Amino acid sequence: MDLRPGYKQTEIGPIPEDWDAVPLGDLFTFKNGLNKAKKYFGYGTPIVNYMDVFRQPGLRLDRIEGRVDVSKSELEAFEVRKGDVFFTRTSETVEEIGVAAAMLDQAHNTVFSGFVLRARPTNDMLDDLFKAYCFAPRYFRRQVVARATYTTRALTNGRSLSAAFLVVPPIWEQRAIAEALADLDETIAALSSLLAKKRVLRSAAGRRMLTGEFRLPGFDEEWSTLEAREIGAFKGGSGFPLSAQGEVSGDYPFLKVSDMNLEGNETFISTANHYISEETRKRVGATPFPAGSIIFAKVGAAVFLERKKILSQASCIDNNMGAFSLNTKIVDVAYVHSLLLTIKLGAIVSTTALPALNSKHLGDLLLAIPPIEEQRAIAAVLADMDSEITSLDARLEKTKALKQGVMQALLTGRVRLPVKGEKLGALEVAHA
Repeated sequence: MDLRPGYKQTEIGPIPEDWDAVPLGDLFTFKNGLNKAKKYFGYGTPIVNYMDVFRQPGLRLDRIEGRVDVSKSELEAFEVRKGDVFFTRTSETVEEIGVAAAMLDQAHNTVFSGFVLRARPTNDMLDDLFKAYCFAPRYFRRQVVARATYTTRALTNGRSLSAAFLVVPPIWEQRAIAEALADLDETIAALSSLLAKKRVLRSAAGRRMLTGEFRLPGFDEEWSTLEAREIGAFKGGSGFPLSAQGEVSGDYPFLKVSDMNLEGNETFISTANHYISEETRKRVGATPFPAGSIIFAKVGAAVFLERKKILSQASCIDNNMGAFSLNTKIVDVAYVHSLLLTIKLGAIVSTTALPALNSKHLGDLLLAIPPIEEQRAIAAVLADMDSEITSLDARLEKTKALKQGVMQALLTGRVRLPVKGEKLGALEVAHA
């Protein structure tokens, strides 16, 4: 394949002519971290741990939570300095080794764990902020994975990492790239913070409106307290033979406990992994549950018992699940769904080896039920808040994906910053 003008071929592919591909061994020396008995942890000196490195490509001292009791000699041997880079050394999966994070603060009296490797710079060829991003591109990750060893766990070491090549732009371009990516990180952090606040507000608003603590304008009628069996009927699913559970199409979606993860945080289940034909349904003797039924796990891990979804179409469910079909003349489905989400079903299950709900547990639930028009109004307000959260969540995920694309392009030289030394806004980078 012909090279673009201004590019050259290197060990890791084409890069700009004024960039270099440098072995990490020419940039760093490597050292394994501190290993101590469990009794020494939880107090003392800050320690950079595996999860610090895995979660934060740019390490800040105020976010290092681990502590360890160390001697003076251990502090000197395993010290952390500004500009040090740490790599995850071992993991259950090969994809999680060699993940890097750079210390961006002046570190005093800080050490690092034996589950990570410290890479100490031997020269000033790399900008510190650039180090927080430059080890993430696919070309570098492929080298780490290819050189890993695997016995009972995946492993990397200083020798393997020293042989990996890193693309090194001129220092001015490193700084411009890092600043552009940091701008995107600031956007992601702001969106994440806003999303967290919106979720807290949604939770508080839901609690107050669903208990009548806060009433929407125009509503002042008395509420009723009804047993759940008074507003609908509970029924368990049916037992389907395994041979009938793998159909990729059919007349009815077929849902199991594991399918409660479908649609993420969405209220309605509109897709399924499996389907049941009308013929199979009749053979098993199952009754499909109508659209609008609220389904939930009735047997399984407690985490599944707290997930409730609304069927968007008539569906069949297996015998580890149950459905609540409502009397829509007196209750609104969306209101009751929101109300049920506030109830910890795991707290009322039978105390067996495997948590299990039954119709009596559910029928005995006491529910606060306002007049149906107020139910609909509450459900509409909560749905608007949920929609805003969903929109923000999608925007956050798109921004994260944008950052990944921009990072791959800038850190391989596929896209160049146009003016030497000039900081480029994140949006300009995105459209470059």
